[in-house]
Amino acid sequence: MDTLVLNAARPITLEAVAEQADRVKAIVEQVRGAMLAPNARKQSPTYNTAQLMALTGLDKSQVDYRIRKGELPTGRLNSTGSRREFDLPEVRTWVRDVRKAELRPETAEAITISVGNFKGGVTKTTTALTLAQGLSLRGHRVLVIDCDPQGSLTTLFGMLPDSEVAVDDTVLPLFTGEQTEIAYAIRPTYWDGIDLVAAASFLFSAEFVLPAKQSKDASFEFWNVLNYGIDRARLEYDVIVIDTPPALSYTTINALMASNGIIMPLPPSALDFASSAQFWDLFSDLTTQLIRNRGGDKEFAFIDILLAKVESTDQASSFVREWIAAAYSEKVLPVEIPKTAAASTASAEFGTVYDSSPSNANTRTFKRAFEAYDRFVELIEDQAQTFWRRQIGG
Repeated sequence: MDTLVLNAARPITLEAVAEQADRVKAIVEQVRGAMLAPNARKQSPTYNTAQLMALTGLDKSQVDYRIRKGELPTGRLNSTGSRREFDLPEVRTWVRDVRKAELRPETAEAITISVGNFKGGVTKTTTALTLAQGLSLRGHRVLVIDCDPQGSLTTLFGMLPDSEVAVDDTVLPLFTGEQTEIAYAIRPTYWDGIDLVAAASFLFSAEFVLPAKQSKDASFEFWNVLNYGIDRARLEYDVIVIDTPPALSYTTINALMASNGIIMPLPPSALDFASSAQFWDLFSDLTTQLIRNRGGDKEFAFIDILLAKVESTDQASSFVREWIAAAYSEKVLPVEIPKTAAASTASAEFGTVYDSSPSNANTRTFKRAFEAYDRFVELIEDQAQTFWRRQIGG
């Protein structure tokens, strides 16, 4: 108690706040250096033959036959010579070859998916990254756009937003009008098949730039800047995943209006459920003002509610699940993401369950998480394939 009184009685200057920010940034750098040692950059996992078989649907004899033919990457034997290992690019080459019919048709455009929620801490960013990773493991080319100034998704890719991200790595030049399409900001990542448009704190300025441009030009559609800016990228990727800020901001509106699908991760708690109602109410009001009242319209291929951070032992959440089912009905995905030690461990290491060694899938907690996310990715891929078929008239 004495310490609390002493701290409260001591004024905290802006200089002190700046010093605190520097200390926190330094600690984050140290933590990342420890977690991602030795080169402070993330590395994608390696896969054995059994895991390759699971990803491709091939049996052992089919894999062995293709390895003998030499038409696909052959991997390498491990140090003991007991098993064959494949790195991620090799695995994705196999998957793309085997799953040709499941991938985006050449005449279709990428499906754009935003992950959104009013609240932080609902696994929004983790959901965005696991979706991107899971789709890439199914052979798809994915562009991830971080629209959250906090840069949490950028951090999960192994980059420090405030020290390693420049303005030209973000969507900000698109919003200011300095750029007209997003190619300038696209960067490769440690994960083969996923490219990134990063974010950093200066992205907050978009909340001033966009309305200022609107006030000067009544014909300026601030909500469509990102939509127009990714037109060319839609021809180069299969899926575009956008992580949004935990607020219905100008940036979030841009992300939602650029999207064909929306995913809302929603923990089964009363407060999170109530917050979700506010999100959709405000979104409806805004779209009415901005689009419908102007004679326009907007269609989504899907809107999904993903039950996340579900604790099987929490009896109270069963009532909230009933509320969610009644409110969202068919929009609730038939899968629940459990709150597991596996997911917590992966997050503490700046990653997801897909970043962990695939061999961890044999442990009970990791298996639960892997199976849930794999099912989630499968459901989203099914909706993406339906979207592509509609595009080409199939």
